[in-house]
Amino acid sequence: MAPFKLQPGAEIDGFTIGECVHRGGMATLWSVTRPDITVPLLMKVPRVAEGEDPAAIVSFEMEQQILPRLNGVHVPACFGTGDFAQQAYVVMERIAGETLYKRLPALPLAYEEARALAAGIATALADLHRQNVVHHDIKPSSIMFRASGEAVLIDFGLSHHNHLPDLLQEEFRLPYGTAPYMAPERLLGVRDDPRSDLFALGVLLYFFTTGERPFGETETLRGMRRRLWRDPQPPRKLKADYPPWLQEIVLRCLEIQPVWRYPTASQLAFDLSHPDEVRLTARSERLRRDPLSTAWRRRFNPELTLPRAKSDIAAQLAASPIVAVAIDTAEGSEELNAALRLTAGRMLATLPSARLACVNVLKLGRLTIDRTLDEAGHNKHVDRLVALRHWASPLALDEGRLTVHVLEAVDEASAILEFANANRVDHIIIGARADSMLRSLLGSVSAKVAAEAPCTVTVVRPPRAASAPRGEAGTSGAAAG
Repeated sequence: MAPFKLQPGAEIDGFTIGECVHRGGMATLWSVTRPDITVPLLMKVPRVAEGEDPAAIVSFEMEQQILPRLNGVHVPACFGTGDFAQQAYVVMERIAGETLYKRLPALPLAYEEARALAAGIATALADLHRQNVVHHDIKPSSIMFRASGEAVLIDFGLSHHNHLPDLLQEEFRLPYGTAPYMAPERLLGVRDDPRSDLFALGVLLYFFTTGERPFGETETLRGMRRRLWRDPQPPRKLKADYPPWLQEIVLRCLEIQPVWRYPTASQLAFDLSHPDEVRLTARSERLRRDPLSTAWRRRFNPELTLPRAKSDIAAQLAASPIVAVAIDTAEGSEELNAALRLTAGRMLATLPSARLACVNVLKLGRLTIDRTLDEAGHNKHVDRLVALRHWASPLALDEGRLTVHVLEAVDEASAILEFANANRVDHIIIGARADSMLRSLLGSVSAKVAAEAPCTVTVVRPPRAASAPRGEAGTSGAAAG
């Protein structure tokens, strides 16, 4: 079969080739159209000419396998692939706009702008990791934003799919990726840990807020290996006004050992979305790197220089959920709140990396003007924050695993659902009160949450009369009546 000639006007599998819009080191991009597809399209074609890097072919095969399996707003939709027998290609949705690479001349960005960008990227990574994929090439040129605000990840040629053969690892011994953003474990051949993407996002956030890359521009393998034992300069050394909460997040992402970083992208996105709730540790105050004695101990620590056991993306995510518990701080809620605490405690005891978000809704009137202070002159919002921490105190959680949130809204159920959606909550625990005529007519908060939540919901009922058998604490996975 004669080789297909890529040129404007040519047709292949119903796609009509338009103009060449980009020539990269490993592939070219062409605009294409098809009569039955109305969205703008791009065709990605690998470079296979004499002298081209063979890794370009392998990485393209990886993208051909992975991209059609992905879905959601955080990736381009895939509309077709072609094999190497005639012409290898991937046709995908053309995202309007530019990549973050175009923002580099404007660095450093304002802290709030960089925080919002990073939160969007972390949310996109959380969605990707839930689909069993580690991106492995997070950098400004692989990130775009839709007009509606969602981050979109592109270029999956270096990615790892937990359920597919990893051709790059099977055929090459050297790590492939963009050197300044490569996680330390990548240098040891580890490609199945989603926390590698969090390291890369930490590099990007450091770069976008300081104007400097934490590990410089080195491209040599020897230079890259130093990050197995050498930490970067703290951002506060470069910028005196650097917010402590932001340094805490950045340096946690850049920890050498994956286990010291955020356990999931969802938890990172949560902190970026709630900077006031970030628990500050010694990281936030650092002004200099670790001493050379510490770096040398790491240098000769075999745990940091030997390959690690294979990880399981799904198991890692399942062990690190974000759990939201809806608490009623009104008088007369003690029994129900105790049952909620018992349920939450049992769940957290089996999930040591889980995070608990205690949520209360300060209900607003539809027609009235709401007062900030109660009859005693106390601030209602502050009082409820204190009450939430008091509720959680018996759980004895590390501060890094606990946040409290008072939501002000007219509709309590809608506020809880919106919080769960915005923060990628994995599990909601909510109480159901006793039946009443009003609840029968209007429906209960717990019933609406259980019916519409994007995640698992556990509805907890208060304990029954004292004569009830032991062990019936009132937990139930069903919606409240």
